[in-house]
Amino acid sequence: MRKLLVLALVGLAAQLVDGSLGMAYGLTSSTLLLFAGVAPAAASASVHLAEIGTTLAAGVSHWRFGNVDWRVVGRIALPGAIGAFAGATFLSSISTEAAAPWMAAILFTLGAYLLVRFSRPLRATRAAGRLRSRFLAPLGLVAGFVDATGGGGWGPVATPALLVSGRMEPRKVIGSVDTSEFVVAGAASVGFLIGLGTEGFLLPTVAALLIGGLIAAPIAAWLVRIVPAQLLGAVIGGVIVLTNARTLLSAGGVSGSAPVVVYALLGVAWVVAIVLAVRALRCTRRARATVEAALASTPPASASPASASPASAPPVEAAPVSASPAEAGEPARPGESVGSAEAAKSGQVPEPVVTAETSEPAEAAESRKLAAAVEG
Repeated sequence: MRKLLVLALVGLAAQLVDGSLGMAYGLTSSTLLLFAGVAPAAASASVHLAEIGTTLAAGVSHWRFGNVDWRVVGRIALPGAIGAFAGATFLSSISTEAAAPWMAAILFTLGAYLLVRFSRPLRATRAAGRLRSRFLAPLGLVAGFVDATGGGGWGPVATPALLVSGRMEPRKVIGSVDTSEFVVAGAASVGFLIGLGTEGFLLPTVAALLIGGLIAAPIAAWLVRIVPAQLLGAVIGGVIVLTNARTLLSAGGVSGSAPVVVYALLGVAWVVAIVLAVRALRCTRRARATVEAALASTPPASASPASASPASAPPVEAAPVSASPAEAGEPARPGESVGSAEAAKSGQVPEPVVTAETSEPAEAAESRKLAAAVEG
């Protein structure tokens, strides 16, 4: 019972790390299972079977928080499933003695990659354009194969590649990788089921890892917004390196004081990576605070003359308008209506009033008058 409780805590911690970094659930769980003496194929099979449930819960949680790009999920999940099935079949076909160093070497390499990756400043800007299938498909194929043969590796391979591309937000990279891992874990489990049978799965271990992962999945989807991935990645990378170094040293027949020296050097490298990660995190936060302070101190742009308010414009004196003949006590001129006089007063151009007398041109009227005078 105590062992199952420890495994549940391992699953909880691994899912918290995976949900915050987009990687390391399989690495953490498989490393601890190998450390406990579980066969490599059985460890990878059990972890992937547990991941079916944890990745489903993580995908739903990330989707609810808006962390999933379904276009990327659709283009990376299917190649990843093919690679995972092939990797599970390969790992099932080799002996335990040959599989243990292979799996430990993959985990050690990925842990060292985490140390290097998160000891440097993370890319903050996004590049223009969208990720294409010719990039996502090979990435999913390789990541799926490494994940099944190493007991983990989908996140450490896929997440940094998507982050380095600079075409996605970090939270969407993590959410999309976690969501697509559901398909990858299912394909790997089918491969292990065909290669090992049902006896290849340690069901109590699977249940313990699954329970811990299901508890941590919604918390991890929320933590991805606030936890500094810079520091967490460096810490987890060191744990993976140190734990898998033991298997590699044992497989290489290294004995005496040499393992102590190796562990000491790895420990120093781990501390250096953590210090660099903290320094990079502080530099990033300081640069962000400087930019925010500069934006806050920038005065607003002055209003253009065209957008000046009418109240600020100088008053314009109205031109004097002469009184109409009707107001001045004078009779209206012949042919001038009172309305036209009123319109002239108001500054408007009156519309011409068409009457029977004015409906024909003036030249025609004058010619008719001259003709009448000659006849008279």
